[in-house]
This record gives sequence, structure tokens and C-alpha cells, in this order.
Amino acid sequence: MGDNNVNLPPGFRFYPTDEELVVHFLHRKAALLPCHPDVIPDLDLYPYDPWELDGKALAEGNQWYFFSRRTQNRITSNGYWKSMGIEEPVNASTSNKKVGIKKYFVFHVGEAPAGVKTSWIMQEYRLPDSASSSRSSKRKGNPKTDYSKWVVCRVYEHDGDDDDNGTELSCLDEVFLSLDDLDEISLPN
Repeated sequence: MGDNNVNLPPGFRFYPTDEELVVHFLHRKAALLPCHPDVIPDLDLYPYDPWELDGKALAEGNQWYFFSRRTQNRITSNGYWKSMGIEEPVNASTSNKKVGIKKYFVFHVGEAPAGVKTSWIMQEYRLPDSASSSRSSKRKGNPKTDYSKWVVCRVYEHDGDDDDNGTELSCLDEVFLSLDDLDEISLPN
């Protein structure tokens, strides 16, 4: 087990569902409540290329997890994270109530807009706007830090096989991932 999993009891793996990431980790972070286990580190993602996350983010298999500040600037030293235009609601399994939002990004090497698409995918989870603002305003904390702007990220390298790359993909995820490949196909006029 790597150093990043040191806070997990022996024999436990970190394999959360989307709902668990939002409800048990992100909601608690935004509300300034302690997370148990406290295993997901805070990381300013944007100075790091995805292959540099090992040793900085929580690693589980071929996935890396971390909290980061929500920002529009997703530029690293060697490239940028480009939105795939995909946003999905994260719903509670018991009530089907929307508890969060998942957005997809693909890492491109080079400068926008001429960067080269890689196989690195980031799923960025955020709270719905109404939940994040009401929760953080009710809590007393450091007035200089707005915890409603936190996101939790899952980064992995998509290996092209649809077998088991350690990531659950819904049917909708797979459709949107395949639609992103349409940029590379030239259709006759």
C-alpha cells in the first residue's frame, strides 16, 4: 500500500461511488466538518500534469483523488484540462435527490486550442450551487476561505479498453466519451 493510503485501516481500499464522494467527503469539506477517514488531500491541481499526481494525491489503483479549489483556470506547465461539455447530476441512491454535479475534462498537451488530446480524464465533483452557498454560510470558519468553492477530483488514464479500468462508467458516460472522439473524424461534405 502506498504512502497516500496511510490513514486507511489495513486491508481497506478507497473505492467510493460518486454519491459517496459528494455526500461523505465534499459536503463535509464544504461544511468545515471533519472527514473520517481523512484520506483525501488538498491539492492545487493546476501546477501539476496528471502523470505527476502520484505521491501528491490519494492513489488507489490507477485513480488519484484530491480536493482542489474550483477555478476556471485549468492550465498546467505542459498543457490544460479541456471540458468535455459533460455535466451529470449526482443523485442520492435512496431519495434520487440531486446532491452534486460531476463534470468531465480531458487533458491536452500543449497550448489551447492547438493542444494534443491525451488519455487522461478528470471527473470533477462539485456541490449544487444552492447547497454549497447555504451550507458554508451557516458555518463559522476562516472568513478568508470560501469552502463552498471546493471540488473533489478523480483523475485516471483511460486505457481504451472497456474491460475494467477501475472506473465505473454509466451508459451515459460511455456515450459522452465516444461523442468526444467525433472531433477527430472528418465527415464528407
